[in-house]
This record gives sequence, C-alpha cells and structure tokens, in this order.
Amino acid sequence: MTSKVTSAVMRQGLRVLGAAIRAEKAVFTAAVVSSALYGVMTVASARALGWTTEYVVLPAFRQGETATGAITLGMVLILGTALLKALGVAGRRYFAGVMQYRMQARSRRDVTRQYLRLPLAWHHRHPTGQLLSNASADAEAAWAPLAPLPMAVGVIVMLVTAAVALVLTDVMLALVGFLIFPAIALLNLVYQRRLSPLVTRAQQFRAEVSEIAHESFDGALVVKTLGREDTETARFRARAEELRDANVAVGRVRGLFDPMLEALPTLGVLAVLLVGAVRLESGAITSGVLVEVAYLFTLLAFPIRALGWVLAELPRAVVGYERVQAVLTATGSMEYGTATLTSGAPARLEVRDLDYAYGDFQVLHGVTFEVEPGRTVALVGPTGSGKSTLAQTFVRLVDPAAGAVLVDGTDLREVARGGVSDAVALVPQQTFLFDDTVRGNVTLGLPVSDQDVWQALRLAQADGFVSALSSGLDTMVGERGTTLSGGQRQRLALARALVRRPRLLVLDDATSSVDPQVEAKILYGLRDAAATSAASTVVVVAYRMATIALADQVVYLEHGRVADQGSHEDLLARCEGYRNLVTAYEREEAEREALESDEEINA
Repeated sequence: MTSKVTSAVMRQGLRVLGAAIRAEKAVFTAAVVSSALYGVMTVASARALGWTTEYVVLPAFRQGETATGAITLGMVLILGTALLKALGVAGRRYFAGVMQYRMQARSRRDVTRQYLRLPLAWHHRHPTGQLLSNASADAEAAWAPLAPLPMAVGVIVMLVTAAVALVLTDVMLALVGFLIFPAIALLNLVYQRRLSPLVTRAQQFRAEVSEIAHESFDGALVVKTLGREDTETARFRARAEELRDANVAVGRVRGLFDPMLEALPTLGVLAVLLVGAVRLESGAITSGVLVEVAYLFTLLAFPIRALGWVLAELPRAVVGYERVQAVLTATGSMEYGTATLTSGAPARLEVRDLDYAYGDFQVLHGVTFEVEPGRTVALVGPTGSGKSTLAQTFVRLVDPAAGAVLVDGTDLREVARGGVSDAVALVPQQTFLFDDTVRGNVTLGLPVSDQDVWQALRLAQADGFVSALSSGLDTMVGERGTTLSGGQRQRLALARALVRRPRLLVLDDATSSVDPQVEAKILYGLRDAAATSAASTVVVVAYRMATIALADQVVYLEHGRVADQGSHEDLLARCEGYRNLVTAYEREEAEREALESDEEINA
C-alpha cells in the first residue's frame, strides 16, 4: 500500500515539475546548462588534479625538480576548471532561483485572481485561514523542488561523465564506482518512501496552524474582551504541537538517511583506495590515476545528495500543488451577460420571488417587493431574518437560488462584468479600511478629484473630522482604520460608496455607530438630489425607529419572508411583529427608568 502511495506521489511530483519546466523553458534550460557545466567541470577537476599529480608533484619527489611548463599547465588546468565550476554554480543557483520565485509568484497571483473571481458564496464555505495558506505556504511548497532540480539534473550529467571517465581510466576502479552509484540510488529511493507520508502530514498541519493563527489574530478583540486568551492559546498549542511532532518525525528520518547518503561516497573512496593500492602495487595504474579517481569520489558526495533533496521535497510539493489547484479549479464563478445600466437617474429596484439558502438552510423564501426610483426604503426585521443576505443580492455578491433581482427591469445576471458595481454600491455592516490615506480609502484607486472626494465626505458628514486630521486627506488611518472611531470609519466607508455616485445605494446597517442626529443628516442628504448632483435610490437595513421613520417605505421581514410592507405609520398600526420590534428599545428604556424610579422611592 505504501509503495502504491509513494509511486502515485512520485508520478504527481514529476507532473508538477513538468508543469514548471514547460512554463519556464528558457530559464530552466539556462539552469540545467549551468549545472551540467558544473558537473562536467567537477569530473574535469579530478582529471586536472590527477594530471598535476602525475606530471608535477611526483617528478618533484623523484627528480627534485619540475619543469616550469608543467607547473604552468597544471596551474592553468586547476584554476580553469575551478573558474568554470564557479560559473556553473553561480548560473545554476541564479536561474534555479529565478525559476522557483517566478513560479511561486505566478501561483500567488493566480490564486489571488481566482479568489476575486469566485463568488462570495464560495468564500462562505472556506475559512479565511485556509485561503491565506493556499496563497502563501502552499504556493511556496508547490515549487520548493525547483531549487535543487537543476542541480539534480547536473548531477546526472556528472555521473554519466564520471562513469565514462572511470571506464576510460581503469575498468576495475570503474566497477567499484558502479557498485556505489546504484547503492546511492537505492538508498535515495528508500529515503523518499519513508519521508513521503511524513512530509505530507507535516504540510497539512502547517496549513491548519496557519488557519488557527489567522482566526485568533482576526478575532483578537473578541478573545481579549471575553478573556479567552488561555482557550485560544491551548487550541493553537495543540495544533502547533502536532506540527512539531510531525516535523520531528521528518527530522528523525532525515537524521537517519542523511549520514548514510554522506557515508556511501566516503566508503566508495575507501574502496577505491583499497583496490587502487593493489592495482598500483601491481603496476596496472599510476599514482596520478589513483589520485584522480579517489578525488572524484570525494567530489561526488555532496552533489549526489541533490537527488535526495528533490525526492524529499516532492511529497510536500504535491500537497501544496494540489491545495493550490483545488482553488484554481474551483467552480462557481459568476456568469455575465452583455446588458448595461447606463442611465444617470436613480434606479428602480425589483425583487421577484427570491429564494436563497446557505447549504441546506433556507434563508430567504419568495421575497417580492419593488422600490421606485429616488425613494428610500428601510429593510426591517429581527436578527436572522435574511436582511444582510438580501442586501448582498442587490449588488450581486451572491445570486439567488430562485427568482431574480432587477434594476431598471434588467436581471443583474444579464449585466456585463463590472456593470453592477458601476451603478450599485453597498456599504456593509462591518466597515473595512485599508492601511492607507483617507483619500486612498475613499477613492480605492478611482481617478476622482479632491473636489469630488470632499463632496462625498460632506454628504457622509465626514468632512468635519477629516479636516481636523493632521494631514487632511493625506492622513494615514492605520490598519483597518485603527486610528478612527467606529462612527468615523462608517462615514468614510459611506463616502467611499458615494464618491462613485451610485444610482442604487444599499446601506446594511451602515450608520449604526453614528450619532442619530448625524445619521438623520446623512439620510436627508441622500434624498436631496440637489445635494448629491445625482440622486440615488436608497435601501437601508435599519434598526433605529428614528432611521426607519425617515424612509418612504418599509419592508418588514420575518423568517426570510416579506411579512408586510408599507409606510412606517401603517406598519405600526397593523403589524404587531413590526411594532414589537421597532418599539423594543423604547420599551426597554421606559422599563429601566420605571425601575430606577421605584428604587429611589423605596430608598
């Protein structure tokens, strides 16, 4: 069973290497040529040393002097082969590094582009830590064997050259070498089979540790607020210890086989010296030939290990490659049509029999309503009634399982790529700001003048605090806007949407951290065509009664269905669920004040 698994890993690993070679043919060829130069010069250096021993060193011992020409030629041979070896090493390392880093960068770009192409529904099914691991650790592991690969190919060239040189030098010594080479190859094969499952397991644990770490960092505020540091530490420690044990197991195998791979060529040197001494004594070979062959074996010890490095990295590369490919081959990308939403007037929104489910859990059921151009509609409902999911369908972050969302009578699924975001903007519940300037966070690279930026800030009631910042629009807001309050972050996010002058603006509880008076100014401004220069139809997910009362129309959701719709006053009068929901805060305040009053009287 292990043999079958190892063979499968080997075949898959060779396919991974083949994909890299096809992608970077020129660079790989340059790396292999450089490595082959190194291999040939390694054998040539042994020949140079043998010639120098025979014609420079031994005459000096026998005759007490050596010809100047022989010394010069020996020096040229040794320095020339050394220089060419150095060039081969430099070229091999440079081009191997270029190939490896290019493939890693390409994989990271491909994975990131795929993340952006895949719909939000796909992201809902995959933890963020796993996605981070796919784009970083897995992309790195997939192409790790590319670093030693050219050297391994050069080693093959070197072994062939060495075998030819040994046969031409002395057949008996060549037979000794031919016994050592298969032994090294066999040891490498056993090494790879033992190491393969262990490295695969370690790579999987590495990804899981990354996932847990990302969750802990991302939820640092929750962890600290609830005092769960010890729990998170224990959760991370358990997985980190499993990774440690897996890496220790890998280290044990490497600790066992690496000395053996190091020892075999050394044993080969001893065997060559033993057989060579007998051959030398019988006069079958010269001292120079013995030195040449023995020195050749000492040079082979380190390069031959490159074969083992490639084999050892293949299992980890296969795991990383498969995890990357799982992202690149993921399905669920959205299909686009050719329709456009080019009108400059406020949009008309229609929701027809819309259903949506997260897996087997049905969130929305047959939702139907309309919003006339230029009007403000409040989506109201208890927690879990599907308001945020419905808001996401308006900007086509997710597609409904059934039914349709239409803007100006056009199904959003028929709109060309980029057409929805040109006409519709969403300000979500959770505000995200980049570690950039105020201007950068508002424009997000859009070629917008500062005048338009300030206009959007004024409409979002953010111009006052931005003007008070140390550098105005050029002020850095820190990672996720840590230098700003929650209300300030929400207003910048709103300005980010407004600067694009959307025809349909969707606010998913986007002003919950804003003072009610400021919120009222924002909503009044959004309804004022003169203030915006291009009025928008506004859909706002709201909880505050003061916010809801500003809407022209209210759509009340219960259990994913439209329970009622109409004006705020009408729903208060006829819909008990709506009335209980929107007056809950006021009732709680009244009950608390009554309780405090009773306590004072009793005191």
